[in-house]
Amino acid sequence: MVEVFSVTDIGRKRQLNQDFVFTCVVPLGNLPNLFVVADGMGGHKAGDYASKCTVETIVEEVAKSKKKEPVAILDDAIQFANKLIRKKSLEDANLDGMGTTVVASTYVDGTLYVANVGDSRLYIINDAITQVTRDHSLVEEMVRMGGIDRESARNHPDKNIITRAIGASNSVNVDFFEVTMKKDDMVLMCSDGLTNMIEDADILQITKSEEELKAKAELLIKTANDNGGKDNIAVLLMRPLEE
Repeated sequence: MVEVFSVTDIGRKRQLNQDFVFTCVVPLGNLPNLFVVADGMGGHKAGDYASKCTVETIVEEVAKSKKKEPVAILDDAIQFANKLIRKKSLEDANLDGMGTTVVASTYVDGTLYVANVGDSRLYIINDAITQVTRDHSLVEEMVRMGGIDRESARNHPDKNIITRAIGASNSVNVDFFEVTMKKDDMVLMCSDGLTNMIEDADILQITKSEEELKAKAELLIKTANDNGGKDNIAVLLMRPLEE
């Protein structure tokens, strides 16, 4: 059993909310649960269509998958969603160039299985905050190659350029991670509208409070907006419950 709360917010600067989240705490196909965050991109209405369509397609594909392994189930679903978004973007001029990030996870018998494309993130929070996913972004590549340091990356002018997205090409390379969850671990999944506005240390302080998940998530949104709210904000908090 798990407890979860998710929320999206348009932020202070955007006219449209292109972030989309999904949570399911009961079995979906052969997965015991599913959590997804997507941050769409594209022209008028295209970004919100990309994120919503991608998440809904992943959910549909997971629900009907006959496979047993979580990674295989998630990979098939994300690949199918990528092909669909790519096809629609090529067929409809209004959707031309659309795409989305996606980070998805499922908690199975003490292990968290994570899939990631783009720069939306998944963190494990306990006494510290640990980023599990790796951003698929130009700036992250520069950090890895030693071109800039982590602190400079936070405010780099090319920070929003991502190197992988759903719908960008006919196939997509998905990163997978497996995390053994410990007692009192909490999962945070979010779009960059949160992490660009709040330092990791402040996220840790907010999520380590004694408040319920809903209050923690709402305070994360409020803090991101108080700090400028330059983008849409998606927050999903999940924690396993003791059996």
